[in-house]
This record gives sequence, structure tokens and C-alpha cells, in this order.
Amino acid sequence: MSALQILTNIAGGAALLLWAARMVHTGMERAFGASLRRTLSHALRGRLRAVGAGMGVTLVLQSATATALLALALTPGSLMPLSSGLALMLGADFASAAVVTALASGIGTLAPLFLLLGVVLFLATSARRSKQVGRVLIGLGLLFLSLQLIGTAAQALRESATLPAVLAPLAGEPLLAMLVAALLTWAVHSSVATVLFFASLAGAGVLELPLALALVLGANAGAGLVPVTLTLARTPAERRIPIGNLLMRCTGALAGLLVLAPVTRQIGLLIAEPVLQVVSFHLLLNAALMIVFMPLTGLAATLVRHLVVERNEPQARLTPADNPSNLDPAVVNKPALAIAAATREMLRVADWAEVMLRRSFEIFETGDKNALSLVAEIDDQIDHRTAAIKHYLIQVTRNELDIDDSRRCMEIVSFAVKLEHVGDIVDKNLLQLARKHRQAGVRFSPAGWAELSELHERVIANLQLAINTFVSSDVQSARQLMAEREHFRHLEAASSKKHMARLRTGTAESIDSTTIHLDVVRDLVQINSLVVSAAAPALERSHGGHDTDHCTAGGADEAPPSPGAPVSEDESLDRTDRAARGGSG
Repeated sequence: MSALQILTNIAGGAALLLWAARMVHTGMERAFGASLRRTLSHALRGRLRAVGAGMGVTLVLQSATATALLALALTPGSLMPLSSGLALMLGADFASAAVVTALASGIGTLAPLFLLLGVVLFLATSARRSKQVGRVLIGLGLLFLSLQLIGTAAQALRESATLPAVLAPLAGEPLLAMLVAALLTWAVHSSVATVLFFASLAGAGVLELPLALALVLGANAGAGLVPVTLTLARTPAERRIPIGNLLMRCTGALAGLLVLAPVTRQIGLLIAEPVLQVVSFHLLLNAALMIVFMPLTGLAATLVRHLVVERNEPQARLTPADNPSNLDPAVVNKPALAIAAATREMLRVADWAEVMLRRSFEIFETGDKNALSLVAEIDDQIDHRTAAIKHYLIQVTRNELDIDDSRRCMEIVSFAVKLEHVGDIVDKNLLQLARKHRQAGVRFSPAGWAELSELHERVIANLQLAINTFVSSDVQSARQLMAEREHFRHLEAASSKKHMARLRTGTAESIDSTTIHLDVVRDLVQINSLVVSAAAPALERSHGGHDTDHCTAGGADEAPPSPGAPVSEDESLDRTDRAARGGSG
């Protein structure tokens, strides 16, 4: 066999390995995407849960990078503690190494059986999940075949006269070998593929153990570089978890390099099979990282916050060019990632809605024209981004979606419509009242302004709770949010009584500002009603039903279904389509 044929076979095997890994990842994502997002929501509840969630999701997706991208849906607005996010990635990295170990074991001899079962399952059933499981089995079969192809072709390289000359620079410079492996892993976006590739070459005798282990160190560090480059245009809060994970991986790689010689000797004594030597070292490395860094995630989070500084306010010019969209068209055919992208974009809109609410009350006090302009500009951005979210989700719904994914699309659209209405109330009502208040030269009484401020802060707190509920679907948060509806009514009623009492006693400031005061209260009540209605999907899901929210994705004019009435997948998709075509509702 000529050198060209050997290299072609190895390159073809590597290409098949990448494609097979993609098939497995895509099939798992399409079959279990909704369950994966629910699993990730547990990462909000502490570091141990975060490690477990990272392991579980990565064992399914077989990609720590995909887990990182899904986790980003929980990071804007500090909804996921950074320490929990870093712990989640430690679990994801360990699970990714465990996947490599499992794939490199002797089950590769079952490749024909995996292919047979996968093709039969994919062709013989019309059930979406069963077809995707068939896709996974086909991908596994092709993955094992690719490893066999690489191993067979690599055997011929053992007698090559030129190979030692090519590998000699790397063998003598482990740091250079690490850098080469890191760049290769970043280029192919898969540490699973590169580590399996190195293990295959080691099994064929092409790579000596010390060089193979140095390459594994580089591959492990390079895997952390992938999500960092994919999130360069994101907000600082979104970039912190990937950057923190990269720092931990690089620290582990450098520490591993310092002890590479003794570790190589021990592995050589304990394990005879070269392939298992390589993958066992990879698993041991990530286990050590998880054990060492899990207690230190709080300290690591503090370091990352100092390295990646959060902006205090949105940029002065909130244009699409200055704030790149999270709606990545490249993942529109991957429902789990696409829905996560839409969720991240939705959280950006929610952050802007909160800024609008805060700034609107500052304008009552300062009359700042720049603040007026900024709030109006933010409202334009909210309108622009919510329209983009709706149209993006329309494209997502053209995939085969299970009922959970369909429902989640509808929830995102519904929340988008609510926030769009909040922005409109602030822009068209509260800002106009602020202008009128300043132009007329009237003043609120100290007691009246204190009451308005209390209602205003309560609305902001409820908005923050609604965002948390939207992301995590946490039932306790949803119940707390619904309880706030009644509490807010009591506050509003008490404020109205106190205002009327001031009018009866002839308080001049209250008499002068009464119309504006009552209009502001009315607007805050409307905003709060929109905000607390975000609790409905989580509460309905906890009762086993579907969407009974009176404020549906299609707008206020759409008649709600009767309580507890089931909604078919087709009907859910139709509602999402109607909402997206209907603009802001």
C-alpha cells in the first residue's frame, strides 16, 4: 500500500469518525432535547446538582461543548450562579471522557449489529423518538467502523521510514505536541473524535505512549477552547462559564505535563493495551480536575469575574450590529440548541425590559432627555428582537418536534409577546406621563412618591422572578410569582386608599398630581399582570396539562382553551405559527 493510500484511508477514517460522532449527537439531541433542558435546570440548585446535570446531559449528547452551549441559556442575568456553571462543566468534561472510554472498549466488534438494528429501527417506525434512536445506533456503528479503518491503515505506518522523522519533533517537545493537539481539537470541534484518533494510532503502534498522552493533554485543553470561540460575540455573563472551563482545563493540562513521565510509567505498568492506556489517562485527567476544582469553583468564579468584567448598562447604542443576535441560523435544524439560542435572546430582551422599567422612574425625578431617548431606543430593540425570535422559532418548528419542544417554542413566543407589551406600556404610557409630569411642573407628595416607588420596585422584583421561572420552569418560583399577583393587588388598593385620604385632607401636591399618580398606578398594574402570567406554563406543566395561560402566544384576542384541556402537538405548532406571523400581537 502506497503512502498516499495509507494517508487517504486514515483521513477518510477520521472524516467518518467526525460524521458518526455528529450523527450520535444529533440523534440524541432530537430524541431527548426537552429532557436535557429540564436536567440542566437542576444546575440552578447547587454545585453537586450541577455536576450531576453536566454528567447526565453530556452522557446523552456525547459532547461537552453542546452541554456548554445549552447551559448558556441559564447564565444571562445571573440566573445560574457562576460557580454552579463551572461545576456543571466539570461534570460534563468527566462524562465526555467516560464516553471516550466506553467507545474505545471492546464493544467495537458489535459494529455490524449496531448498524443492523439502527437501520431497521430508523426505517421500520414512524415514531420520531424511535427513528432518532435508530440514527444513534447507526452513528455508533459507523463510529466503530471508522476506528477500525483508522487502526488498519495506521498499521501500515509502523514500518514507514519517514514517520519517525515527522513525529520526532513532537516526541521531543511535549509542550509543542500539546499545542498541536489543542489546535486540531479546536479545528474539528470534538475532543471525543481527536482522543479516539490518538488512541487508534497508539493502538497501531504509530504513537509512543508518552507522545500519545501529551497529545491527550492538548486535546483536553483544546476542547475548552471550542465554546470560548463560539461565544466571543456574547455578553460577558455568557462568556464566563466557557472561559472558566478553559482555564481549569489548561491548568490541568499544564499540571499533567509536569507529572507526565511518572504517570506514563505507572500507566504502562498497570495497563497493557495501548488504546486503553490512552483513554484511561484521559478519564483519569478529567476525574482529577473534577475532584480538585469542585471545592474551588467559588474561588474560580471570583477570578473569572475579575477577568471578564460585566457591563453595568446596555450599550448606549442598542443596534443589532453592536449587540449580535443569539439566534444562530446554523443550529436551526437542531431543536435543543436552537431553543436554547432563542431562550438566550429572550433573556437579553428581558434584561432590556428591566432597564426600561428602572429608567422610566428615574425620568420622573430627573427629566433626563438622554434617558428618554435611550428608553425609546430600547423599546425599538425589544420590538425588533421579539419579531426575530418569533420568525426564528417558526423555522425551528419545521423540524420534527416532540410535544415538549413544541410547548417550549410556544412559551418563548408567549413570553416575548408579554415583554413586548411591557415595553410598549413603558414607552407609550409611562414615558409620556414622565414628560407630562416634568412639563407641568407638578410634584408628587413624599408619601405618594414612596407608594409609587414601592409598587415600581415590586414590579421589577416580580419581573426578575418571572425570568427565573421562564428559564427553569421551577414550580416553587411559579407559585411564588402567582402569589405576588394577590400581594400586588393589596399594595395597589392600600396605595389608592392613602391617596384618596390625602385628597380629602387637601394635600396640595396630591391634588395637583392625582391624574398622573393614578395613571402610573394603572400602568404598573398592567405591567405586573403581564409579568406574573409568566408563571402559568410551569404551573400547568406541574399539573400535567398544557397551555392554559389566558395571555397566550397569539395575543389577548385569542380565546384560551378550557382549564386542563389537552393541546395536540399540531395545535401547539399552529399557535406558534400564528403568533410569529402576527408580529407583536
